[in-house]
Amino acid sequence: MAGWMWLRCILGPHLQRIHRSPNPSRLESSASALWSLSYYSSPLLLCYLYRKGGWGVHYIGFFQVLRGLLAEEKIFSFAYPGYIHFNLLLKLTISFVFLLSFWTEVSNPKLSKAGVSLLKPEPRLRGAADNILNSVRTLPCHIISFLIVHSFGRRMLYPGSVRLLQKAMKSLLDQGRNKLVEEFDGQRNKLVACDGNEIDTMFVDRRRDRGENGQTLVICCEGNAGFYEIGCMNTPLEGGYSVLGWNHPGFVGSTGIPFPQNEANAMDVVIQFAVHKLGFQLSDIVIYAWSIGGFTASWAVMSYPEIQSLVLDASFDDLLPLALKVMPSNWRPLVQYTVRHYINLNNAEQLLKYQGPVLLIRRTRDEIITTADTEDIMSNRGNDLLLKLLQFRYPKIMTDEGIRVVRQWLAASNHIEEMSVYSGYEVDDDWCSSVLQSYQADRDVLFPWSVGEDMTLEGRRQLALFLARKYMRNFESTHCTPLPASEFHSPWRL
Repeated sequence: MAGWMWLRCILGPHLQRIHRSPNPSRLESSASALWSLSYYSSPLLLCYLYRKGGWGVHYIGFFQVLRGLLAEEKIFSFAYPGYIHFNLLLKLTISFVFLLSFWTEVSNPKLSKAGVSLLKPEPRLRGAADNILNSVRTLPCHIISFLIVHSFGRRMLYPGSVRLLQKAMKSLLDQGRNKLVEEFDGQRNKLVACDGNEIDTMFVDRRRDRGENGQTLVICCEGNAGFYEIGCMNTPLEGGYSVLGWNHPGFVGSTGIPFPQNEANAMDVVIQFAVHKLGFQLSDIVIYAWSIGGFTASWAVMSYPEIQSLVLDASFDDLLPLALKVMPSNWRPLVQYTVRHYINLNNAEQLLKYQGPVLLIRRTRDEIITTADTEDIMSNRGNDLLLKLLQFRYPKIMTDEGIRVVRQWLAASNHIEEMSVYSGYEVDDDWCSSVLQSYQADRDVLFPWSVGEDMTLEGRRQLALFLARKYMRNFESTHCTPLPASEFHSPWRL
């Protein structure tokens, strides 16, 4: 083992990127002094490190860094096969990225290697004999489903895990990562999840800035072909927030396969890292997700209910309707079984467990999370996510008539049509707010609420439209258009 570590030190590290220095003159003198000190003290220091143990061989890389630093007179990065963010000499005068073969250990003592808990489909009640016969009868379906998921299925669902795509995007991803480091002082860390997967992360700290948003940490959950280097992380960054991005298991810099269990395990270690290493309280954390990232985001707020709020952009309620859309109709039973047992992305079911503020952003020309072949706004599964959330939280308001008027509002494809529906029912925002505030003050209960139980039909209509407009905002764009910072808002609070 020690021999292998020595060999890696001799063969590496190699120059990956020369980062721009904010103060080249001071850096040059500091690097020169450090190199001189290390050069003349190296015999004694090497003997000391050798006696301390095998881990000391990493310091050979340290001397190579200083030598290269003096030669280049700039800050730069190195890479071993593994990656971690490493700050040299506590960032006194030199700050550069060391990408070495060790990582940040962040563990949740409550978890086993089996991972965090997920919501499972409720089993059908059968007798013992029926269970045995059913297992034998469905065995071919089990085998076919397993083969589908572990071959092309998970690659269709998460194309970002395909190595060919990653190689094609390498230059773009490198540019994005370098920008985060150079322009935003990003800190790169690799976290070890409870299943052993290594999760590549990037943290930008804005707490020392004067803006209020910097005290809030936005944890970003990317889409199925998204990476923190070029993904939704840029939206809260432009808004002045502290931001923590991470890549799905199997994506660039992260190991593993993006199955639901691995995804949840990765989300868990990211939250543990934010709390125990970065020093944020759960009440200071906002989860922001785009598209399929809604699964890990909804799992996060379900599992950590103290999280401040949740923002879901271009997300959906359930994977199954979208999977049925793209697969042959005669495969329906097989698709249902495969999704429910292997890739059950049940966003709405998880979201209903959360009591905090939620904002849904719907893309009015979304072509991905629709169940129709055209950009039919009423087939957008974000609509179903909103309706399920409102029906759970306000069941007395979201009766048949409440659902009808909200669907009418959802059918509006632009702001003018939306306001036309809203004003057509003469919604009084002040009255709606006072009704809800009064109910909350008298009871202070968890959802679901019984508000609207003894209310007129007109009153329930107004409340239904008021709540729909508070929980969802429209963004007139397609699925993959980056969300501008101006469209990133804190969810509504009563």
